[in-house]
Amino acid sequence: MLDNLFFALDATVPILLVAVIGYLLNWRGYFTKEFLDVLNRLIYKLLLPLLLFRDVAGGRITEDFDFRFAAYCFVSTIVYFVAIWLLSELFIRDKSIIGAFVQGSYRGSIALLGVAFVDSIYGNSGQMPLAIVSAVPLYNIFAVIVLTVRGDNGEVEPGALARKCAKGIVTNPIILGIFAGLLFSLTGLEMPAVASKTVGYFTVCCTPLALLVIGAEFEGRKALHKIAPTLAASAIKLLILPAVLLPVAVAMGFRGQDLVVLLVMAGSPATATGYIMCKNLHGDAVLSASIIMLTTALSAVTVTFILFVLRSLALV
Repeated sequence: MLDNLFFALDATVPILLVAVIGYLLNWRGYFTKEFLDVLNRLIYKLLLPLLLFRDVAGGRITEDFDFRFAAYCFVSTIVYFVAIWLLSELFIRDKSIIGAFVQGSYRGSIALLGVAFVDSIYGNSGQMPLAIVSAVPLYNIFAVIVLTVRGDNGEVEPGALARKCAKGIVTNPIILGIFAGLLFSLTGLEMPAVASKTVGYFTVCCTPLALLVIGAEFEGRKALHKIAPTLAASAIKLLILPAVLLPVAVAMGFRGQDLVVLLVMAGSPATATGYIMCKNLHGDAVLSASIIMLTTALSAVTVTFILFVLRSLALV
């Protein structure tokens, strides 16, 4: 059990530390606002699309394809996104934070942490690539929709808003990167070694740069004013989603490695991708950064505890 705790800490503490280093570097004057804006655009339009393209393209989902598992990931993502958004509309008075709140509550870092976590336990990634292909495109499509609807749109006619959402989906660079990777995965195409190595140079710097930006732009005093929605979103992401999705998965007969993959999908911390998208689509970046920081800090404990419970019940 301690091994699982130490692995979870190894996976999450460095993420938090890089963000803290970004905050300190900005405090010491190493970054300007203009430089951070350029980094945001670079990450959003190039580095993240390439990272997700590589992750999806590398997982050959046609091999040992499990339709029931893929369907559960796909349908459950739709259900909890809709549920979180509807409840947010009912209970959150400040409608300007709903986009960041909803995204932080449902969108986990399965593409960044999932493969490494599952591989560390079982020696292979199992169904993690299939979960990524089934859920991550929806994560990004739903993020575009909720951030567009609850973004800085003013009073927009419904038809115009629908067109804006549709355009945002089909032109979103992250979604385009995912579907390009899916094309490679389904067709079995292989990138030439030179192209693969070139993409690798870009993707290796994506996550640390995104975390540096999150830390550099983190506004502690403003975040304190949003502690209530931060705590609520973190509770949904780390506790409520696993508490709902995992018992249903057990009832459907999922066991072992499949359950661990679903645990990562449901209970992983909010992803840095969400902050970059929130920033570029004019959502509440302060709240988004706060949720990412808190869920990252707490996830090592919550994920390890849930894994302990699953093992104690002989389910994994």
